Amino acid sequence: MTPTRQGSFHLFRFAGVDVFLHWSWFVVALFEIQYRARGYSSLSWNVLEYLALFLIVLLHEFGHALACRQAGGRADQIVLWPLGGVAYVDPPQRPGAMLWSIAAGPLVNVLLFPILTLLIWLSRSLDWPATLPNAYALLGIVWYINCLLLIFNLLPIYPLDGGQILRSLLWFVVGRARSLMVTTIIGFVGVAALIVVAIAVQSVWFGILSVFILLNCWRGLLQARALTRLARTPRREGFACPSCKTGPPLGAFWLCGRCRKAFDTFVTQAVCPHCGAQFGVTRCLDCGGTYPMGDWILPPPLPQNP
Repeated sequence: MTPTRQGSFHLFRFAGVDVFLHWSWFVVALFEIQYRARGYSSLSWNVLEYLALFLIVLLHEFGHALACRQAGGRADQIVLWPLGGVAYVDPPQRPGAMLWSIAAGPLVNVLLFPILTLLIWLSRSLDWPATLPNAYALLGIVWYINCLLLIFNLLPIYPLDGGQILRSLLWFVVGRARSLMVTTIIGFVGVAALIVVAIAVQSVWFGILSVFILLNCWRGLLQARALTRLARTPRREGFACPSCKTGPPLGAFWLCGRCRKAFDTFVTQAVCPHCGAQFGVTRCLDCGGTYPMGDWILPPPLPQNP
């Protein structure tokens, strides 16, 4: 259950990444601004506070997107919604590339920490608490928001950044499928704790976030089971991914983008047998690379000398 572009509108495009904002963001923003209206002498400062939260989340997601592209992956969309942001990243299916793509988001918050801390220190030396109390309070809450987002995102709960970082590190040791399985199981335990906290503090938003994480843990568990089944499937001879050199699995593992039915693309030469759709490239289920069918064909073995 990942937020989609449905119900969102295009804000801008920067560095090849399109940024979308979900309409419900405005509803939640209005509620939060009115709820915290007594924190400042003017409502305009509450608006600036929420815009600062918007900017921090946006920088965090751009960290994911740009790191993914640096690692050779695809990342061209960011969707901002009330509970945060989602960068649609598709890094190469290697633990190092995955680790860098995920860790770059929290690293943005890490870099913001000394900058915001220095600004607060300078504001104190300039006596802002007495002369500019609203500006000083805004700096303090922005510092707090950045720290809170950093700490929360680093919780080892899938699909939070901390859970995905843990998965990437385990990937080096136990492989892609098992690392995801372990991480999602840990995520279920973490979600149970979050639900208890949500009930204890009677937070509706925290409860919604817990449900969102729970659904993504379940989705991750199903994906881990599919990856385990894929790893045990016999491989087709005579073909290999041009990137990872792994043979494609035997069976109907490719999904037609038109009719949404599964088929074995290497049997039909990249043509869907159900609707006749033809595909110019074939995706490697192991590394995620896409290449024309002709690039998958292995050259015949050289004859051996008698």
